[in-house]
Amino acid sequence: MMALCYGVWLGAGFLLFPVLPAVALALMAIAAGFHTSLQHEALHGHPTRSAAINELLVALPLAVAFPFRRFKALHLRHHHDENLTDPYDDPESWYRAQGDHAAMAWPMRVLLAANNTFIGRLVIGPPLMAFGFWRSDFRNLIAGNPGVRRAWAHHVLGLAVLAAIVWGGMGINPLLYVGVVADGGMALIAIRTYCEHRWDQTPDGRTVVVEHSRILSWLFLNNNLHIVHHKRPAAPWYELPRLYRERRAEWLAANKAYVYRNYWQIFRAHALSAKEPVVHPVRRRGDTPPVAPGAFQPASAAPAAGPREAMLVAARPEH
Repeated sequence: MMALCYGVWLGAGFLLFPVLPAVALALMAIAAGFHTSLQHEALHGHPTRSAAINELLVALPLAVAFPFRRFKALHLRHHHDENLTDPYDDPESWYRAQGDHAAMAWPMRVLLAANNTFIGRLVIGPPLMAFGFWRSDFRNLIAGNPGVRRAWAHHVLGLAVLAAIVWGGMGINPLLYVGVVADGGMALIAIRTYCEHRWDQTPDGRTVVVEHSRILSWLFLNNNLHIVHHKRPAAPWYELPRLYRERRAEWLAANKAYVYRNYWQIFRAHALSAKEPVVHPVRRRGDTPPVAPGAFQPASAAPAAGPREAMLVAARPEH
């Protein structure tokens, strides 16, 4: 999969861009989105037992915006399922606490409402996500957080290598690359992340299953079966369909039938209408949302992955 991703990206940039630039950029955007899925797999301890080797294999930042190590740290927090959707404790939540939402200027409230539609998430979601993350991490850098500084130092080095390949080798303007390839790759991943989580009283009821996605399931490395990934985060992507098939009824009982047939069903239902409210249903400011104890664990499930194994897909704007 890594060879396929880099092969498409390099072939499109070096061979196709001079003759069919629009097609080349589209293919590179797909590769950039797919690369994010590969980064997610690497963060969870694949394809080798060495975290350093896994990082090296996906270190080139094809999607530009996020340092790999920050992606990793935030996703570790996201995998605390008891905090899923919490606007303060889940780094991937798009919900806002009621008090914070009320304090926002009206243009931001309008943007967030539009962002909660499927089309809005694809169009304005990537820049909202990136700018919110950068603003938050800028504060971390100013505060002198050493882990954040190291992550950005590695990222800047990766961006320098990327620029040398894209601008120096392929002859693609960096602004064109960022505006089409990087943004397009993030929009592709937004198809998957749009419906991944919702608020529910129980942690397992917050995570979706999209059963049939054909090509997209390959691009997303089967993370459309998202409840399986959250309960078995150490399982490699190619085992998720089998794990789902073996206990389908149990998975769907656990997530309270939060299931879609495919992404086309989601598009038809929510292209221009929000699937979720912007305001978190129970989180106001400083209170703790009620959570029913206990979470589904299949009888054959392995223990949950630890910090070395479990790790991100996307950062959301700071709340």
